[in-house]
Amino acid sequence: MGFNCVRLTWPLDLMTNDTLARSGIEPWTKLMVILDNHLTYPGWCCSDNDLDAFFGYPNFDPVIWAKGLGKMATLFRNVTNVIGMSLRNEPRGTRDYPDLWFRFMPKGAEAVHAANPEVLVILSGIDFDTNLSFLRDRFFNVSFTDKLVFEQHWYSFSHEGGAWVKHNSNDICAKIIGEVNHNGGFLLDRGFPLILSEFGTDERGVDVSGNRYMNCLVAWAAEKDLDWAVWALTGDYYLRTGTKHMVETYGVLDATWKNVRNSTYLQKLSGIQHPFRGPGLQEKKLLLHPHTGLCVTNNHSGNVPTLRLELCTKSEPSTFNPKEGILWINKMCVETPDVAGQKVKLGVGTRCSKLGQISATKMHLSFKTSNGLLLCLDVDERDNSIVANPCECLTKDASCDPASQWFKVL
Repeated sequence: MGFNCVRLTWPLDLMTNDTLARSGIEPWTKLMVILDNHLTYPGWCCSDNDLDAFFGYPNFDPVIWAKGLGKMATLFRNVTNVIGMSLRNEPRGTRDYPDLWFRFMPKGAEAVHAANPEVLVILSGIDFDTNLSFLRDRFFNVSFTDKLVFEQHWYSFSHEGGAWVKHNSNDICAKIIGEVNHNGGFLLDRGFPLILSEFGTDERGVDVSGNRYMNCLVAWAAEKDLDWAVWALTGDYYLRTGTKHMVETYGVLDATWKNVRNSTYLQKLSGIQHPFRGPGLQEKKLLLHPHTGLCVTNNHSGNVPTLRLELCTKSEPSTFNPKEGILWINKMCVETPDVAGQKVKLGVGTRCSKLGQISATKMHLSFKTSNGLLLCLDVDERDNSIVANPCECLTKDASCDPASQWFKVL
């Protein structure tokens, strides 16, 4: 399915309670593994009033926690594909104070580092790991720096309740991306690695909020070229909150654990499965369609070159300079039609059309026809060709979904 890493959750009790521990634990080969200390005792999480929600709560003793982290790090010290350890999932609660975070997180980090000098040390923020903003003005002091990673979570319900159906998608996407950047995304600008280690939605497609949020998230994750982990692979659970074989509707696999629950959802993720830049890579400039996870490229069939969507790994490079307004696919430029519904062509020279980025997300690529009609690039779902249609859902209207007209310049 294109995944190369598993974020494998484990309870602290597994390392500190000898009646639960088993020897001979072997992770998968070829796949990279991040070991995530999810909670103290085996069970389901998470809520504000959990007894292990934060340091010092009845079931969260920082000393026992650091000891358990050290034992887990030691157990996998020589297993090369265990590449990271997340110290604690979603610190939260009414007392998730930054001062306590700064007091205890370094102790857990040092315990892992002492036991396994090679493994990445991954730190969660507070407020269900949605907030790392306290790192803006205060440095995290540990004896190492070259393997320190931060993680952030983002779900449709992580922010204002019902925001994705109460507000226009362009407006709320731009607003929440601003919040996500303020709360954690800024770390990337300061040179720190940041993993989007949890996101996801109901893959049955019935959650309007989740569907809209996913289009926004994929665009942001692609722009930042983030590493990430989707919740979850799971088809069902042996036991969850007293129910046997409860189905995980957020699961990539269905309840049989054999079939993909939603191939469209998996295709959407494919758009961010491959890096766009980084060590050893040339920066690849693309135009991503977040709704499908595909990229814009030249449709070589037919007499006249037109645009279509294709897997991003197979698409030709594209560039768009907002000041110039010209969209280039390889060495050809976009020629916009003068009538709505027509396919968008590629040409050369003086026939290049000027496009503008409108709406709060800047993901609508628009132009005016000779008679003053405002059109935007859109997708004909019948054949994935790029067409020009009247611009939709630019602002205010909360009932409108602009996903087919969203294109993210990378």
